[in-house]
Amino acid sequence: MAAMLIEAKGLQTYYGASHILRGVDFNVARGETIGLMGRNGMGKSTLLKSLMGLVKPRGGTVSIMGRDMTGRPPYEIAQLGIAYVPEGRGIFGNLSVVENLKMAARPGTKGQRDWTYERVLETFPRLTERLGHGGQQLSGGEQQMLTIGRALMTNPDVLILDEATEGLAPLIAREIWRICGVIRESGISSVIVDKNWKHVTQITDRNVILVKGEVVFAGTSDELRSKPQLLEQYLGV
Repeated sequence: MAAMLIEAKGLQTYYGASHILRGVDFNVARGETIGLMGRNGMGKSTLLKSLMGLVKPRGGTVSIMGRDMTGRPPYEIAQLGIAYVPEGRGIFGNLSVVENLKMAARPGTKGQRDWTYERVLETFPRLTERLGHGGQQLSGGEQQMLTIGRALMTNPDVLILDEATEGLAPLIAREIWRICGVIRESGISSVIVDKNWKHVTQITDRNVILVKGEVVFAGTSDELRSKPQLLEQYLGV
């Protein structure tokens, strides 16, 4: 069995009195690419934040690299090799593209330095033309590329990408999907949230669908594509 990098069991997460995640199990194995799907408000971002320590579950456990990290602060989880690209991107608008990238540079958990500054620019040629620009001067698509590039500079074992192509022009979205494929081929595990199930399932090994904070489907991309009624019911296609 492949090494389990993230393993969440029975997650119960609330915002105040609102019960968002209801007994969710979720795991990520080494080298695996997973799609996390569901309509708006179904708990996808809450699940990612629960994994990252941004929201503390009231029940259940989160293990990272075999260590119980339930409720631990985000920086400790990041230090275990988990990189998070949040919805809204979270770049530093007052720093240049170069500064955004280089401030994140560090070796991975095993000392790996596969993703260098040069390799990131090679993967994101559009950023090469914007090196001196401030983060706030970039388009939405360029900001998304910068955020993914910055995450790769940490040489992660797992990359979590929330709303990969939301609000992006089709041409830029295609570039983001190409980059997701490059990341997969590099051996980094990924969790990808996006509304376009057709694109997601082209690069994922497994997919999980959430409805009202519960897992209603967990299976391979081939299994999901073979269930048009399920896709229509839960993803509205």
